[in-house]
Order: sequence, then structure tokens, then C-alpha cells
Amino acid sequence: MLTKEQTQAIVAKFGKTPTDSGSPEVQVAILTEKIKYLTSHFADHKHDFHSKRGMMKMIGQRRRVLSFIKKQDVERYQKVISDLGLRK
Repeated sequence: MLTKEQTQAIVAKFGKTPTDSGSPEVQVAILTEKIKYLTSHFADHKHDFHSKRGMMKMIGQRRRVLSFIKKQDVERYQKVISDLGLRK
């Protein structure tokens, strides 16, 4: 799915420090990239229902982390949403 370099690039862009992989913004960004990969995977493998379940769990996790960010600081939430291109 995501290579180590891709993950490091995401952490560098969204994290407070280059090794900050635990902040909510980084978690949402990594989950979004995984979801994008799986979405393209399902274009070729329509009957891969086991992976689809995993993707649905990732979507739920991303939704929970986004709601946490929104409760903490609405401006951070708006920034993350606009940077990732969510909520069109």
C-alpha cells in the first residue's frame, strides 16, 4: 500500500515535526491515502469484499479522527479538509 517514503512525505507535510506520526492531522492524511489506494484497487477487483470491509473500517476511523479535530479546533479541521480535498 503506502511505501515508507510516501508515509514520511505525508508526515513531513502534515506533522509538526518530521517524526510526528501520531498527530490527528497526520493520521487523517495517511488514512486518506490508504483509502485512495483501495478505491483504485476496487476498480479492478470488484469482488474483493474482505478488503472492502477493511476500507470501510478505515473510513470510520478517519471520520472519528476528523470529528475529534473538529471538536478541538474548527480552524485546524477546515485546514485539513481543504488540504486533503475532502468534503467537496
